[in-house]
Amino acid sequence: MPLVKIDITKGTRTPEQIKSLADTIQQVMLDKFGAPYRDRYQIITQHEPYEIICEDTDLGFTRSQDLVFIQIFQQGRSVEQKQSIYQTLYERLNAEFGLSGHDLIVSCAENTKADWSFGMGEAQFLTGGLPRPN
Repeated sequence: MPLVKIDITKGTRTPEQIKSLADTIQQVMLDKFGAPYRDRYQIITQHEPYEIICEDTDLGFTRSQDLVFIQIFQQGRSVEQKQSIYQTLYERLNAEFGLSGHDLIVSCAENTKADWSFGMGEAQFLTGGLPRPN
């Protein structure tokens, strides 16, 4: 159940481009993390240019207004899966949107089954309240 937060600079993309960006990120979640169909939880936030401060950790990167931050909250993925996500997001976002590798920052955070409620005040992972896949 990845929860994906996408942060971008306001005014750098059209609504259609933002939707396409989100669709591409979701497809990577399905392909590389094995997220179930209709398991799509994305929050897209646009910021004024002065609200995003992004240096390069002395890597020599040149950042632009095209910067995309992706935060993935998930559970149970291996180091290999996470590395695959980073690489695949870079490859697809570069190919489809021309996004520079310097302008892509991805962070994966771990959580547990107790950290999720999908509604109704219930922890469905714990109570068994999620539908079973066919």
